[in-house]
Amino acid sequence: MTFVVTDNCIKCKYTDCVEVCPVDCFYEGPNFLVIHPDECIDCALCEPECPAVAIFSEDEVPEDMQEFIQLNVELAEIWPNITEKKESLPDAEEWDGKKGKIKDLER
Repeated sequence: MTFVVTDNCIKCKYTDCVEVCPVDCFYEGPNFLVIHPDECIDCALCEPECPAVAIFSEDEVPEDMQEFIQLNVELAEIWPNITEKKESLPDAEEWDGKKGKIKDLER
């Protein structure tokens, strides 16, 4: 099992989760993070660290966010690895909690 970053990370990109990951399985795009499923060891340390509540265990991803499972797989193969906490996006607080941000995902 792996963990999956979902919709609410888009345009927030808090990196608190990255800081606690023991295997460095996070990958960074312009306005979103993903978890590489082949590298995730299912330690669950990242999930409670996400201020945006955007990380779920693969078997607990909400029904309306199932597409993010494959999206994490796809983007982890092309985006660079991130291993240290960075500042969140400047307007992260304004975007936190907004629904349907998939259209705002920058690849």
